[in-house]
Amino acid sequence: MPETVVITGASAGVGRATAHAFAAQGAQIGLIARGTQGLQAAAAEVEKEGGKALALPLDVADPDAVEAAATRVEDQFGPIDIWVNCAMATIFAPFHRVAPDEYRRATEVTYLGFVYGTMAALKRMRPRNRGTIVQVGSALSYRAIPLQSAYCGAKFAIRGFTDSLRTELMHDGVDVHLVMVQMPALNTPQFNWARNKMSRRPRPVPPIFQPEVAAEAIYYAAHSRRREVWVGRSSIQAIAANKFFPGLLDRYLAHKGYTSQLTDAPKDPSQPDNLFDAVPGDPGTHGRFDNCAEASSVQLWATQHRGALLAGALALGAFVTTLLVAGRPLARFLPSGDAACNQ
Repeated sequence: MPETVVITGASAGVGRATAHAFAAQGAQIGLIARGTQGLQAAAAEVEKEGGKALALPLDVADPDAVEAAATRVEDQFGPIDIWVNCAMATIFAPFHRVAPDEYRRATEVTYLGFVYGTMAALKRMRPRNRGTIVQVGSALSYRAIPLQSAYCGAKFAIRGFTDSLRTELMHDGVDVHLVMVQMPALNTPQFNWARNKMSRRPRPVPPIFQPEVAAEAIYYAAHSRRREVWVGRSSIQAIAANKFFPGLLDRYLAHKGYTSQLTDAPKDPSQPDNLFDAVPGDPGTHGRFDNCAEASSVQLWATQHRGALLAGALALGAFVTTLLVAGRPLARFLPSGDAACNQ
């Protein structure tokens, strides 16, 4: 039977790339986003990839609309197996320049949108005692950066909410799996349409990865029973460094955190943003950084194959131990380099 999947934020970027990944496996997908044109294009791509699509234009900050969408998906495709929360909104500005209504809106989409999506999914998954909910997070849910306090705050909140809910499900013996995927910088259209109060255009902080890397991680997370999946070496570095050197990172980001997120190009004051309303047109999957975005992640590959890598490491350790116990010199099994230097 094909999987039934719901993806929020499906009209562009990571959400749209994730729809492609599930469609390639024949999934039936409910696609949620505000932008009608992007949503219709995403639905057509899903059908072309071999999946089935139901386009559901709505605002994830409206819990009644999210609940109604979940009902429509199950009416058309059957029980929801996987729910992917991916919708987001952000504001590039220092905190003192963000208005209360802007902060509220970014929080409603990026945090409460995940809460409402999780509510709708759990309402259906709990009675069946099965299903998976994927929360698309960020390394910024562990290490916040300047100019995006609303987004970072929401990602921290999602992590706290997910951890709390996970323990409740464990207490109740409910076998619905929660997994959070912590993303690196990604080449998505958000840097073209996010609300920007700076004088220059925003950019992701390098290294930058293509949204297909994120989609591969989400698909893996939805089927792996992992608690968290960290994507990209930069995510691991940021999370680990913040654990051991948070004060040092504070000072570094105070010095470099602004310039690393801004290009040299001045912003276009006529460019619309998507904070309160969807931007017209089809944004596509990629942003404008194709020429400097990585299409794969060695770290993600290692995560996906950690069982085989661990087995290989254990086998190598056993081999070395056997040699040492047998009293055979290990050097004979290793490259000797230039023979003249060993004489």
